Amino acid sequence: MCELFGMSSRLPTTVRLSLGRLARRGRSETGLGDGWGAVFHDGIDIRLFKAPGPAEGDPIVAALATAPLVAPIVLSHLRHATQGERALANTQPFARELGGRMHVFAHNGNLRGIQAQLAEAAPRFRPLGATDSEAAFCLLLARLAPLWDGPAPPEPAARAAVVNAFAAALRPLGPANFLYSDGACLFAHGDRRTQPDGRIAPPGLHVLHRACAVDPEALTAAGVGLPEAQEVTLFASVPLTAEGWRPLAPGEVLMARAGAVVAI
Repeated sequence: MCELFGMSSRLPTTVRLSLGRLARRGRSETGLGDGWGAVFHDGIDIRLFKAPGPAEGDPIVAALATAPLVAPIVLSHLRHATQGERALANTQPFARELGGRMHVFAHNGNLRGIQAQLAEAAPRFRPLGATDSEAAFCLLLARLAPLWDGPAPPEPAARAAVVNAFAAALRPLGPANFLYSDGACLFAHGDRRTQPDGRIAPPGLHVLHRACAVDPEALTAAGVGLPEAQEVTLFASVPLTAEGWRPLAPGEVLMARAGAVVAI
C-alpha cells in the first residue's frame, strides 16, 4: 500500500530529513515506486511537486531533501498503484481550489465502489485520473463546499465534523487512511493498511507531537528545523524515527492546527 507523511507546525519549518527518509522507501523493490508527491503550503496557495516514478534517485526529491523550503503544513505521498495506471494524473497528493484557497488530499488504501458513488453524486469536482483516492477527494470537497462557499472561512469545528463523517463513510469501502489540508487545518484519519506480514490490519497511521521547549532533540531527530518556541505534529504511515510515535486507532480522526493536535 501507499505511504503518507504530513506535518503541521506553529511556525513555518523544514522537513528535509523526514522527506529524505521517506524517499528512501519510494523504490520499486518496496512496492512504492509508482509515484511520489510533496506539497508545501504557502498561505492560500501551495508548492506542489510530483512525478509518476520512484522517489529514490529522483533529482527533484534530492533537491527537496536539501532545499531550504519552509512551510506550516507539508503533505507527502509514496504510491503503490492499486487503481489507475502509473501516470502523473494518478499521482498524489491531489490539489483543488475551494473557497479561494488550495485544498490538498492524499490517501492510502483501496476504496472499492467509490467511483460509482462519485458518478451518482455528480459533484462539481471531477477527477483528472482514474484512482479511488482522487474520487474520494472529489466527494470530500463536495461535502465541504457548502461550508466554503460562504463569505468567510468556516469554523474549524464545522470542517472537522464534515471530515469525521466523511471518514466514517469511507471505512466500509476498504482501507481509508488519509491526510487532508485546507492550508490552516491538517486532518488525519487512521484506519487499516497492509502490514509487513501481509495482513490488512491497523494501525494505518502514526502521530508524533513535540514542542521544542520540552524536547528539541526529538524534533531535530525527526528532521524538522527548529525556530524558537516551535510546536510540531507529524503523521506517517510508518514511524520515520525511533521515537514515541503513537499508532492511531481504527477510525480515529485528528486535526492539527499550528502544530497542536486535537482529537475529533
